[in-house]
Amino acid sequence: MLTFLKLHLLLIFFISLLSPFPSTALPINIWPKPRFLSWPQHKAITLSPDFTIISPQHQYLTASVTRYHNLIHSENYSPLITSSIKLIKRYTLSKLVVTITDLSLPLHHGVNESYTLSIPFKSSSAHLSAHSVWGAMHGLETFSQITWGKAPELCVPVGIYIQDSPLFGHRGVLLDTSRNYYGVEDITRTIKAMSANKLNVFHWHITDSHSFPLVLPSEPSLAAKGSYGPDMVYTPEDVSMIVQFGLEHGVRVLPEIDTPGHTGSWGEAYPDIVTCANMFWWPAGKSWEERLASEPGTGQLNPLNPKTYEVVQNVIQDVAKLFPEPFFHGGGDEVIPGCWKTDPAITSFLSSGGTLSQLLEKYINSTLPYIVSQNRTAVYWEDVLLDAQIKVESSFLPKDHTILQTWNNGPVNTKRIVAAGYRVIVSSSEYYYLDCGHGGFLGNDSQYNQQGGGGSSDGGSWCAPFKAWQTIYNYDIMDGLVDEEERKLVLGGEVALWSEQADPTVLDSRLWPRASAFAESLWSGNRDERGVKRCGEALDRLNRWRYRMVKRGVGAEPIQPLWCLKNPGMCNAAVHSASEDL
Repeated sequence: MLTFLKLHLLLIFFISLLSPFPSTALPINIWPKPRFLSWPQHKAITLSPDFTIISPQHQYLTASVTRYHNLIHSENYSPLITSSIKLIKRYTLSKLVVTITDLSLPLHHGVNESYTLSIPFKSSSAHLSAHSVWGAMHGLETFSQITWGKAPELCVPVGIYIQDSPLFGHRGVLLDTSRNYYGVEDITRTIKAMSANKLNVFHWHITDSHSFPLVLPSEPSLAAKGSYGPDMVYTPEDVSMIVQFGLEHGVRVLPEIDTPGHTGSWGEAYPDIVTCANMFWWPAGKSWEERLASEPGTGQLNPLNPKTYEVVQNVIQDVAKLFPEPFFHGGGDEVIPGCWKTDPAITSFLSSGGTLSQLLEKYINSTLPYIVSQNRTAVYWEDVLLDAQIKVESSFLPKDHTILQTWNNGPVNTKRIVAAGYRVIVSSSEYYYLDCGHGGFLGNDSQYNQQGGGGSSDGGSWCAPFKAWQTIYNYDIMDGLVDEEERKLVLGGEVALWSEQADPTVLDSRLWPRASAFAESLWSGNRDERGVKRCGEALDRLNRWRYRMVKRGVGAEPIQPLWCLKNPGMCNAAVHSASEDL
């Protein structure tokens, strides 16, 4: 049987090579592009008016099946670019049969997300098989994307075979809900769009110095005093609903409680455990090295105060109960020397020969074991190991229980982390920060008062320029990694939307379709079968997918005039010889 299957797949592969239609010209459009697709004859059939999806009973899969059944019958998608497809009218497709190898597999990192989808000729049944429920959800999304037309004449390709799986197991979006508040409906809309793009981790940066919007049963005063107000909090019921919504869409919800830096909002409830809270972030007359924070919003937890650990343990315990996700993000970025130095006990510690790094080591050594005791793997920003001033020795970060997330120096820091033996999540700000390039948010900033169109070269945005979808798509998160063992330590990546200048009014357009470009690069890669970057080929496909997302209710920003999509190739850059003057 196995030999027959191999021969069958080989035959399909050669048929696809002989097909007169290259993959780039397929009239159907699937995003992200599948790893393998064969549709040699370009024929289609219609769905029966009684079309149904048959699947095993499962709490989250059943909800997903219902959702996709409704979407397929109600979307009424008409492609912007029409192609000549022969419609077979002798029979219709009456059902999609879903089979799962193991219904018990939880939505954890590393779960098998592969699926196989086929619609054979002369059959009234399509077949979707997957190892896990979560792979089946991806297959259902693909089936919805290959359906077009208006009810009652909905069409699907026939004679199509898709075999698909992701290159990376961690494909995420980070959203900062501390600097500006997002309603539950904004978060669920984002998760729904992530699912459509086969992204599987919603990294929820819940708290920061600016606000503490998470209501915790053991520490209710943190949100009561640290949030922007009683109508801008997330209750345990809200969290439960978001987590449930994520599971129904195949998206993990990974919580981040950023500590020991970025904790000014804790100071409203517990002023004694927070240093430099509510102080001006960069005192007049002081150098950058003497700042109290890297942006407005000061405050860092005091590692020398025993009360700190009582509160932090309560927070960790409550968050672990609220979020079933096995990863717990503890922050650890941008611990600023000047802030700790404002505290008398800390200055006494330093004058007695102690170091700032020893303070961080004390904090990590007192909190990481508690995270692990909750059956969680700790995730920290790269700073805890790589910061030039305040960092810990690797002995304080056991590799079995620690994952590091990059955000500086692109592939260089990724290499440093995996070379040290740590698993890594890549969020290089040079490529994956979606908030960049919108100027600065500081008031009274004289750099903009220049009549020659001046200002700093970055336009006031520290991580400028704006990260175009092409930049995101072309980034190789394993660039420079040749050792196979080091490559295995790269779990995947995340694009990040920090919210200094973002809120619900711009959420969709800041994320999409740039996060879609990221999604394909981590699902099936940014290169074609020859190993050549396929960004140019991806443009029309992304353009078409963006229009479909908009039809589905996602406010994705345009990447070209519609005219370009209607006139393929006419908006490409001109190709000049090296001698021509551009």
